Amino acid sequence: MPPATNKSGGSRPRRRPAFIRHMQTQLRGFTVIELVFAIALGVVLTALVLPIGADALDDMRTRAAARYLSGRIATARLGAINRSQATGLRFLVSSPDYQFSTYIDGNGNGLRTADITASVDTPVGPARQLGSDFRGVHFGLAVGIPDVDGVRNTAADGVRIGTARILISPDGTATSGTLYVQGTRAQYAVRVLGATGRTRVLKYEPGSRAWVSP
Repeated sequence: MPPATNKSGGSRPRRRPAFIRHMQTQLRGFTVIELVFAIALGVVLTALVLPIGADALDDMRTRAAARYLSGRIATARLGAINRSQATGLRFLVSSPDYQFSTYIDGNGNGLRTADITASVDTPVGPARQLGSDFRGVHFGLAVGIPDVDGVRNTAADGVRIGTARILISPDGTATSGTLYVQGTRAQYAVRVLGATGRTRVLKYEPGSRAWVSP
């Protein structure tokens, strides 16, 4: 395209786009030092926001894992009532974390480790690990944090439901105990009430050093 000409036949310079002229006008009021300071301030604020975002994401994942476990227990409880069969979750020590599966009593004598080994009590669905569905989350209770009963914790094991580690629900009841769910920083617990088979999800608040409902 030929350059624009004025009435005398000579070329005239093109006008810059309006947004460029606007930016130039805005920048004239700042010194180089002020611009550097503004950029540095932005970097600092970004560095402050990122850890908060990571902690929030960790808390969300850990809370979701705890509620997922609570839902699995409720499903086993409902299945036991509907089938009139002992139904429950079995937690098996594995690597890097516990595996858990739902089992159904196959011979009417309740869920037993020997019957599970002999395939008399059969699983419903595959075994799962928390970390497979909730990245960075596992069973555990940080040493030094009191458990839900207020006792100072000295062991990191997060599955505390008896030596057999089977939550049994033959008639809608369950083995009482607590499942502790730990993220990178967040700490949750699933409290199982043996009399009713119901659960309660709790969160540990470091500030108040107390377990609270999230």
